[in-house]
Amino acid sequence: MKTSDFHASAIVIAEAGVLILGPSGSGKSALAFRLIAAGAEAGYFARLVGDDRVGISTHGNRLIARGHAAILGKIERRGHGIVEVPFLPAAVLRLAVRLAGPEEPIPRYPEPEQGHMDIAGVQLPCLPLRQDAALADLAFAVIADLRSRRLIPQALFVEP
Repeated sequence: MKTSDFHASAIVIAEAGVLILGPSGSGKSALAFRLIAAGAEAGYFARLVGDDRVGISTHGNRLIARGHAAILGKIERRGHGIVEVPFLPAAVLRLAVRLAGPEEPIPRYPEPEQGHMDIAGVQLPCLPLRQDAALADLAFAVIADLRSRRLIPQALFVEP
């Protein structure tokens, strides 16, 4: 079991770990913070796993994300500094979100092989998103993608 460090953020919604990748300054921390809030607003369990530095190891055909011990439960909020939030120390990754730059093409209908990325020999579904979109729109897109892949429940509450 080898662990690789990634410059990324990771969260968990329901039981699905989400790895957020992108260049420095692309909004990984902001999206992680907004996703945690959006997940909780939708009635899901939602927590930070790690921000800025995430270790990823393989166990069988699963990827496990862990926050860095020195900064567990801490996330950067631009304009607010480092804040503490509830966290889980580890999560099984089910989806990668890749924040693409404004000039990077994102295919409207990607080929099947474009919808995945290889991390340590494990194929992980990947959702490319524009980093310049509104955070609420990005969070909605991630939650909708998790639901469509049946990685989180479609609805938590049933109307009487």
